[in-house]
Amino acid sequence: MHSDASGYGLWGLVIINSAIFIFFAFSFFKPKTRRDWRSFGAFSAFLVALFAEMYGFPLTLFFLAGWLQSRYPGIDWFAHDSGHLLEMLFGLQSAPHFGPFHLLSLLLIGLGFYLIAQGWRTLYAAQQQQALATSGLYAHVRHPQYLGFMLIMLGFLLQWPTLLTLAMFPVLAWMYARLAVAEEAEIAAQFGDEWRDYAARTPRFLPRWQLGRRGEGKP
Repeated sequence: MHSDASGYGLWGLVIINSAIFIFFAFSFFKPKTRRDWRSFGAFSAFLVALFAEMYGFPLTLFFLAGWLQSRYPGIDWFAHDSGHLLEMLFGLQSAPHFGPFHLLSLLLIGLGFYLIAQGWRTLYAAQQQQALATSGLYAHVRHPQYLGFMLIMLGFLLQWPTLLTLAMFPVLAWMYARLAVAEEAEIAAQFGDEWRDYAARTPRFLPRWQLGRRGEGKP
């Protein structure tokens, strides 16, 4: 097969795509505290690492090239489309952009940004009234925006998995979980029983209808 070398070395696309996604996420998340900036910075690093391999230099493909070539000799692993590893490994290389993993990734990324945007609108309206956000998405989960960030990262992992982003994902998920717990302690001090009643009936990240069972305000 012919190697699509033109798909890499496009550092301008790395910068443009990173800037667009980071700016969009920032416009709704609006970090304020040091914790917010730290978690948002880690999310931004995830995106930069992703696009650097997607358009700049395919470090993962070079690192795994020997093993991949021996197991799947019919694939040109240095072609740009080969970065869609899941489509390649499951024999869907003829049209990776329309493969099930790619389409599922787009759904997760879109859903993630929807949660961030809608969650911010509800939270902003509640903050203007100095009230606890309990409507909209907040009626189903206590941290829809953090769930949105994790869905975006998971979507990108399905679309273009790399060794670095795979290593970063659990670390970032742990960071958002810790950030959520820290914020809840502050909110509990501010709203008292109102918060405790809300937390008792609303899970942290996963909606109860998705779990198919009733919980006690736990993740």
